[in-house]
Amino acid sequence: MSNYRKTLQPQEEAEIQGQVERITFANEENAYSILKLSIAGRRDLVTVAGNLLSINPGEVLRLRGAWVNHPKYGEQFKVNSYTSVTPATVIGIEKYLGSGLIKGIGPVLARRLVLKFAEKTLDVIEDTVERLKEVDGIGEKRVAMIKSAWVEQREIKEIMLFLQSHGVSSTYAIKIFKHYGHNSVEVVKANPYQLATDIYGVGFITADKIAAKLGFEKDSPLRAESGILYVLHQLADDGHVYYPYELLVAECMKVLDIERELVITAMDAAAQARHIVIEAINEDARVEANKAVYLAKFYISETSIAANLKKLLAHVSTPLVFDEDKALQWVQKELSIELAENQAEAVKMSFNRKVLVITGGPGTGKTTIINSIIKIYKRLGHRVLLAAPTGRAAKRMAEATGDDAKTIHRLLDFSPKDGAFKRTDKNPLDANLVVLDEVSMVDTILMHHFLKALPPHCTLILVGDIDQLPSVGAGSVLRDVIDSGVVAVVRLNEIFRQSRRSLIVVNAHKINSGEFPILTNDMEQQRDFYFLEIAEPEGIAGRIVSLCKDRIPEKFRLDPFKDIQVLTAMYKGLLGASNLNAALQQALNPTGMEIIRGGRVFRTGDKVMQVVNNYDKDVFNGDIGKIVSINTENQEITVNFDGKHAAYDYKDLDEITLAYAVTVHKSQGSEYHAVVMPIHTQHYIMLQRNLLYTAVTRGKRLVVLLGTKKAIHIAINNNKPHHRYTYLRQRLR
Repeated sequence: MSNYRKTLQPQEEAEIQGQVERITFANEENAYSILKLSIAGRRDLVTVAGNLLSINPGEVLRLRGAWVNHPKYGEQFKVNSYTSVTPATVIGIEKYLGSGLIKGIGPVLARRLVLKFAEKTLDVIEDTVERLKEVDGIGEKRVAMIKSAWVEQREIKEIMLFLQSHGVSSTYAIKIFKHYGHNSVEVVKANPYQLATDIYGVGFITADKIAAKLGFEKDSPLRAESGILYVLHQLADDGHVYYPYELLVAECMKVLDIERELVITAMDAAAQARHIVIEAINEDARVEANKAVYLAKFYISETSIAANLKKLLAHVSTPLVFDEDKALQWVQKELSIELAENQAEAVKMSFNRKVLVITGGPGTGKTTIINSIIKIYKRLGHRVLLAAPTGRAAKRMAEATGDDAKTIHRLLDFSPKDGAFKRTDKNPLDANLVVLDEVSMVDTILMHHFLKALPPHCTLILVGDIDQLPSVGAGSVLRDVIDSGVVAVVRLNEIFRQSRRSLIVVNAHKINSGEFPILTNDMEQQRDFYFLEIAEPEGIAGRIVSLCKDRIPEKFRLDPFKDIQVLTAMYKGLLGASNLNAALQQALNPTGMEIIRGGRVFRTGDKVMQVVNNYDKDVFNGDIGKIVSINTENQEITVNFDGKHAAYDYKDLDEITLAYAVTVHKSQGSEYHAVVMPIHTQHYIMLQRNLLYTAVTRGKRLVVLLGTKKAIHIAINNNKPHHRYTYLRQRLR
């Protein structure tokens, strides 16, 4: 597209007016569009190109610009500026309203409206909207929807024009309006830096551009303070709970391009306003290098975790009066199992420890231990609660134990209306034993809320694999709790005999211990782990598509949508999730009703993933579902998440993404029948042992790696996980 724009040669300025017949191309990120316009007196449609905000078919535009002659596409009109003119003809109004402009009006209803009100249709919607009830099939609810959408569309357009004049993508206008309402322009003018923390997808860099155009100086105190918060949020996204004072000062000077004194002054102001907490983390408070800077929410969460764990450890548990050996004999008979020595010891430890951590890889018997503990506690009449951080992890836990398991949010009764958990230290959970699985996924803030809701008398068992990738959110809670030495830890290393038959399990442990896995490329053999050596990224991408579409479904009788998951190290690049999703969508779901938003295509039948927590919809980051319907009239997509339906307005579609391929980080806590993963030096920066180990352990029946042995070697030998600044381990001690 950039080459296309370079070839346009500006001529003498001209003005034209016409009706938009169709939109050939629209980039929602920068508003660059190509339209077909009908102009009075010209038989053929005119091609118009330029930055045109939120244009709809049927709209009448008055455009200023220049006629140019493209060597390939011929005569076109390059737009410099334009104004929107209300369509005057019945046909124009019908096309305008039927284009999806107004939620609640589709092509069919648009036709009925113009048949009733003709040229006055838009005036009726604007001035006497109640008259719409004169049209059959329109009731109070539909009138209210149309009225709201009409006003919102008008105001959003004003915001779009304001933002576009200040260099901001029109995509964010709807989000800004949704967050700030009618005061959007005033809020942005007063403090554009609020956008960086308030609006998902708008970063400090974008907010800074707006601020500069609004006249904010580079050394503005407001810019410095907002910039510090931005930098700390970026560091939290990298996993850091705090950042060392001097390192933070240096980072802020670099990112904001301002003097040290201004950073320090702004940091003091942010601390005074309680946006951040500055704490000396050694005995000599005069040593600045040993001061930690926290965003306030992370300081509160980390100190709370330490305090609540200590309170739990100090409190006397509900006494268990029984014979331990007899209990072990009973549970083995009940479950038809024979506990290994270390498993029996782990079960016994749960009887006399307030907090117990059980960690180990696949096939080491974690589930057997947990099942035994749950059975005994329930036999003794104690109340047991099971939880996991994600819906998929909770579902897996329920299937493995035969007991009800909930997400942490459901367990703590999160209220979307209040944005808070109902279960807290004021209203604790009713339980004698609480078991939390997949703890490696639990970040600092979620663990703070979880521990706060535990009754002090209960026993807590934390289960997880310490060698997997750490939580997506800030912190390394499981590792810190283990390293603190204040809680009992059961480490499971031995692979049980029945699991040794699985090459997935054997290779996962080999990778985890730094050994090269056992590889076979012959998919005719009855194995559960294969490696296909392909040097070129293009060849890998093509083979992934054929494996998911044909080879794996045919040989292993697995469903491409429900059973097969492509995992990859990164989002971008030829072997990244974005590109693989486009290829897999075209191969697996090429037809069906579709809409295009921000350059992304969504079709009915598509496999999608929720990428942010949405408490109103009761769907969470990492949940995978299937698009079951697209309603163009109501501008709504409905997604089925394991039997639970969630509806998305078009403006909320950045909350979901195609999920034929997802990053390994997004797969945490999930398990799939088949995992297909490219591993190539193209992803060099992300090739780490814990990433490869995590990917392999997601596969239940089949794992297929495609790429180069060199990339596998790099990943296995890179066992230096990204360091995260946390102080939980020391607080617990």
